[in-house]
Amino acid sequence: MLTQTNLAEKSFEFSSMQTVQAAPGYEKTSQTVYKQTAVETASPEKLVVMLYNGALKFLNKGEKALLAETFEEANEALTRALDIVVELNATLNLEAGEIAVHLRDLYNFYAREIIAANIERDASHLGPVIDFFTEFALVWAQVAKR
Repeated sequence: MLTQTNLAEKSFEFSSMQTVQAAPGYEKTSQTVYKQTAVETASPEKLVVMLYNGALKFLNKGEKALLAETFEEANEALTRALDIVVELNATLNLEAGEIAVHLRDLYNFYAREIIAANIERDASHLGPVIDFFTEFALVWAQVAKR
């Protein structure tokens, strides 16, 4: 299973690749080091923001790819978005109360919508998912600022 750290790391993209010295036979890019450090030092709230932003990035990329009928690209983006939603769902603490239970229901619904968009090659399923993650990314960003 992917971890929040792995998923948050995957939610970043960088334009240049520079190699950093590492153990023989193992190369790390400066971007890899940066991503790892950013994730390892982030608060739990900031990790959630990273995950939401990563999900949004892949949902938007998947939507554009579906509309452009580049289905392989859409599949990859939507699979990555789904991985993030599944991880967010798996890490919910249902003992925390009613909000966590409702979030579980929402994550399950939006996961099904992502799957439907991918299988049916229909971007119309993604509108409500993108709206939810956009709104909640803002909410979590406010929580993380405290």
